[in-house]
Order: sequence, then C-alpha cells, then structure tokens
Amino acid sequence: MSTPSQRGDSKALSPAARVLAFGEAMVEFNQVSAAKPEYLQGFGGDTSNFCVAAARQGVRTGFVSAVGGDRFGQLLLDLWAREGIDTACVRIDPEAPTGVYFVSHGPQGHVFDYLRAGSAASRYASAHLPLATIASADVLHLSGVSVAIGERACDAGLAALEHARANGVRVSFDTNLRLKLWPLARARAVMLDVLRRTDICLPSWDDVTALTGLTDRDAIVDFLLAQGATVVALKLGREGVYVATPGTRHLVPGHAVPTVDATGAGDCFGGAFVARLVAGDTPFAAARYANVAAALSTQGYGAVAPIPRRDAVERALANAVGAGAATKQEN
Repeated sequence: MSTPSQRGDSKALSPAARVLAFGEAMVEFNQVSAAKPEYLQGFGGDTSNFCVAAARQGVRTGFVSAVGGDRFGQLLLDLWAREGIDTACVRIDPEAPTGVYFVSHGPQGHVFDYLRAGSAASRYASAHLPLATIASADVLHLSGVSVAIGERACDAGLAALEHARANGVRVSFDTNLRLKLWPLARARAVMLDVLRRTDICLPSWDDVTALTGLTDRDAIVDFLLAQGATVVALKLGREGVYVATPGTRHLVPGHAVPTVDATGAGDCFGGAFVARLVAGDTPFAAARYANVAAALSTQGYGAVAPIPRRDAVERALANAVGAGAATKQEN
C-alpha cells in the first residue's frame, strides 16, 4: 500500500473531474436481521456515499480524504476504483486507522455505533489539500461531519471551501448534524460559518431546526438564502424536498417505494441532486430525479450497495410519469 508521500499530496485529479467531496469514508457493518447479530460488510461515510451516488449518475468525481494503512483502507480504495472515483487526493496514513461503524435495526429505526476516534480522516490537515485540484472543479461538497470529526479536519475543510469560493467553484453543503461528534453550540458556530459560504445547501429538517431554532419551512429557507445560498433543497423524508432559489420555491414530492433500509438515503439524494445540477438541470428537475434515486436506495441494506445507477433512476422516473398520466386520464 502507498505511503502519504506517494499518494494525495502532489498528484492532481484529471481536469475532467467535475465534483469533489471532502470528508471521511468508513467501512460499514449493517445488521441484516433485527432478530440475529449478523452483519453485512459494506461502506459508508456521508461524503463518500455522496461521491458514489454522483458517480453512478455519470458525473466524474473525486474524493479528498485520508484512510489508514490497513485492510479497511484498502477496501475503500478498491471501492472507489470500481466506481470510477478518482483517489489521487486520498492520503494513506500508516499511523492511524480507517473508521468503521455498525448499523443495528429495531422498533425505533436504525442505530449507529461508530469506531472513528483518531481516524486517518480526522488527522487530515490543511497542508494536505490539493489546491489546484479544488480550483479546477465545478463543485466542492462537504458535510457537517466533514468539519466535526477533528480540529485538523475542520480547519482543512474550511480552508478547502474558502479556496473553492476564491476560484469560482460552487460549494455544496449537507448539514448532517451529529451531536455524538461535537456539542450543539460548536456545531452551530462552525456550520453557520460554513453556510455563509455555501452555494448549494442540502439541509435535513431535524438538523436545520436544531441549528437555527426555526420550525417554519419558509422561515428556514429565507434564513438559508439570506446566508448566500443560491439553491436550497430542504429534505423532508417521505414527504419530499422543499426546493428554493431566490426567485421560486415549492415542494417536490417524494417517490414512494417499499423501504428496507434508509441508511445513506440523504447522501444519495445529495449526490444525485448535485450530479443533475452539474449536468444542467434546474434545481426542481434535479430534485425530482434525486428523490427517485434516494427512494430506490432504500430498497436494499447498506449505504452504498443499493445506490441506483442512472438507467435505473430514469426507468423509475419514466414509470412514475406514465402512471401519473394514466391516473389523470382515469379521473
């Protein structure tokens, strides 16, 4: 396996890579039956899930992070290679582990247990950032987790988004508030700072109400647009997504499917949404597409394996449009 001096510090992504994500990837162990302690090995980490989702929609992506010099780190590198995600800017840290987590399922939904303290990604520093690569991208994506896993990683994330903005690169941000990682007061301070430098805002309802104290959709959207975002996609679970630009806003309904495991569905939405924005869709068309992608991703176990590819999403979209037209004719 390569060392830090061989990977991630000097190599740059292909200029064709249009979407970058910065954060932590982990190896996942997902309980496949609530009645038995049996786990399916998979992959997770919100920004890595985002990257996979974007790549499966046909957009060139790259990941900026670090993994440990261990078997789990190699599994992640192999995953990204299979998905066509550029790993030139993933460092190998032989002195730190790759993070892992466990997903259990019960009456109250899924429960996460993490083993990530001192992980390689949490030790990623501003000096490691591939500045030329960031400057050449169309979109740089971060999450609340990206800036919560450690002080060094937080500083690196803030430096990355500042460099992106200075070079005309749009910043995408998913709030993903995880209070096991940091106290609410610090989360508010850091994330509100990030929101002031965000172009594409992808909050979840529970996250943004905790961060802002607001509980009205339009008040939340008004607040986020006032920070500087040009697109807000407020995720509302099965109900859909409330999409807003400075001039227009409306609810884009969700796509109903039988659900097995919702792990990573919000990350799938974000990756598909940004992929369609980069491809030229309006935010509302991108949200319709991403709602379907996220719904399809809940039909299997794990955060990554069930993420659909573009052809599957387009078939489901066409079927939904056809069913809607048939219903109108019957009525």
